Amino acid sequence: MNPPARPTAKLALLSLLLLTAVHAVQDRDLKTTPVMKAETRTLVQLLEAYHYNKDAVTPADYPQLISDYMKEGLDPFRLFFTAEDEKNFRSQYGPRIETDLAYLGNIDTAFAIFRAYEQRVKARTAWVFEELKRDFDFSKQESYAPDRSKSDFPANAAEADDLWRRRVKYEILLDVLAKKSPEDAKAAVRKRYERMLKNVGDIEPLDIQEMFLSSFTRMYDPHSAYLSSDTLQDFSIQMKLSLIGIGAILGIEDDGNCVVKEVKAGSPADLSGQLHVNDKIVAVQQQGGEPIEVIGMKLRRIVDMIRGAKGTKVTLTVLPHDAVDASKTKAVHIVRDVIKLDESRATAAIYDLPSEDKTTLPVGVITLNSFYGPSEDATTAENKNAATQDVAELIGKLKVEGIKALVIDLRRNGGGLLSEAVDLTGLFIDRGPVVQVRDSLGRLQVDSDTDTTISYTGPLAVLTSRFSASASEIFAGALQNYGRAVIIGDSTTHGKGTVQAVLEMKNYLPRISQNLGNTGAAKLTVQKFYLPNGSSTQKHGVTPDITLPSIDDFLPIGESDLPHALMWDEIKSVPFEGKSLAKTFVQPLLEASRERQHTLQEFAYLNRNIDWFKERQEQKNVSLNLSQREALKQADNDFKKLMDAERERLAKDNYASREIKLDSVLRTAAASPAKPPAPAADEGDTDAPDADPKAKLDVHLREALRVVTDALRLNLDPQYWADGRAPITAGLHKG
Repeated sequence: MNPPARPTAKLALLSLLLLTAVHAVQDRDLKTTPVMKAETRTLVQLLEAYHYNKDAVTPADYPQLISDYMKEGLDPFRLFFTAEDEKNFRSQYGPRIETDLAYLGNIDTAFAIFRAYEQRVKARTAWVFEELKRDFDFSKQESYAPDRSKSDFPANAAEADDLWRRRVKYEILLDVLAKKSPEDAKAAVRKRYERMLKNVGDIEPLDIQEMFLSSFTRMYDPHSAYLSSDTLQDFSIQMKLSLIGIGAILGIEDDGNCVVKEVKAGSPADLSGQLHVNDKIVAVQQQGGEPIEVIGMKLRRIVDMIRGAKGTKVTLTVLPHDAVDASKTKAVHIVRDVIKLDESRATAAIYDLPSEDKTTLPVGVITLNSFYGPSEDATTAENKNAATQDVAELIGKLKVEGIKALVIDLRRNGGGLLSEAVDLTGLFIDRGPVVQVRDSLGRLQVDSDTDTTISYTGPLAVLTSRFSASASEIFAGALQNYGRAVIIGDSTTHGKGTVQAVLEMKNYLPRISQNLGNTGAAKLTVQKFYLPNGSSTQKHGVTPDITLPSIDDFLPIGESDLPHALMWDEIKSVPFEGKSLAKTFVQPLLEASRERQHTLQEFAYLNRNIDWFKERQEQKNVSLNLSQREALKQADNDFKKLMDAERERLAKDNYASREIKLDSVLRTAAASPAKPPAPAADEGDTDAPDADPKAKLDVHLREALRVVTDALRLNLDPQYWADGRAPITAGLHKG
């Protein structure tokens, strides 16, 4: 098959989140239209021509699309279809699916399977309504596994009925545990399925096209997708409007849940302290209204419900990303507002650590939550700020205060502008390559720091987590390659080492097809990141020099947890002046940290929380016995109270600290009225932040401060020096 001609317009390579919001239209004629045919053929050609892993899908793989569409697009919890359905659909449509897509552009298979799905949903909903008429016995010893995302379809109708009997009982029990009467619980469950039935009825042909073709693109990698014409038209608006309202970017997971993909720094969601990446939004409630469940609802409708007039309040029912029980939801109250740009910028603090001579040792910490550039609506030089510029200013202020070491905290940094990651790396090295970017044809681009100015030459540490992604991994990995910083954190970073491009179909369709109507786009993975030493950041991420115990390591939040993720590999190193830290230097730091991890009470506290979480997470089957569930809930509440008290006790030993602020932030604060205190969090089963910020216990940051001060002491011993300088310090090249 010949690839399509390239467009004359330069492709904009963007790392974008797929937001599957679409407009509802009246026509629900479920059949392949001429424009759909043209788009489908073109999508296959684009994948085979431009995708980084263009050979990932062979003709023999096409029948798998039928199963993926059923499991990921329509029935992610394997509840409505049966294994018999899957077998029959693959037998019926599998032999012709490649011809249909690649040559004919025919997606009638998607519509036929959807019709069957819709009938299954209608039939099952009627079955549930009948089931709700009977009494439920919660004294029996039964169980249900709520997470069926990895399960097979039930073998047949009888097995499906038994599965659903226990599912309905499970859902009613959740409401009973939330102090509803059995009758109120039944009414709530009925309303939930009435809404689900309506949501299925709202699905339009463009939705089905998008689901089916995105299931196909995900066979290449998890970040590639098809954007329907409605999604494409709405895309730029979505990206801009995500900054108004609560400041969160949302997405729909394969299981129909609305998930927080990103929390914009400085946004109402961020300032609330209660909404985090990978949290699930279960329901949305307007001020004075009732909570409306949003599971299975279109993203556009959810976003519209969450947005509203500035100053109004919206309440989200949220299942935290680290919750081990679906009943452990919390109410998050957020007042809608625009993002406060100053709140989203880099911040700094100085921590006073005890030293061997009975004095204190000042260590700086700079927290950077994104690699941001100037705002599009910036009008003056003062508000045209970028991450590198802000960090350089904070470094200058910290140096004036006499810091002896510096920690860069990237734990909440999901990426941003690659150019800022390169420039920021340049603040700590003389000059040299920072990242290699390779496309599907093997063409290589090397982005380097060319400015020999070094803003900070002293001991440096970078604190990372599984949420540190993309540009964060480039920055941390490059400094690790140069031996410029000791990396501390979770077992690895996120592992997002790819670049996506949005290719609009209208630029690739044959001229005869360009008058058919509105067309969509393909979001394809087209490039891959590599560090100066040739190692990819894809999937493996950046492995710290010092690993700390973390709940994050037991959550499916990394690139390696995504199906069809591109593999890690390495290419040839580019020449650069530097090398990773010597084992003789890292080993004493590691041993000292491990000793503290075995002896300090704060690590005992952290490990108890991790052990509790792992134990709950491993309990795949949930009891349907009321007394057992009540006992478990009480045990969890008792454990949480115990841990809260322990956290508050340990937080009293926090190192003394003081904030260092950007000049423009200080000027803005001086000209603005005092900000009212944040509203108190709801009581009950919530994970609300501490009312007093100083009572916060940040075990990882405390240990990072200790590690970098250990490194500072080792630097005084010439046996650890190399090339005439101490480790994790910087100096100019010789000659």
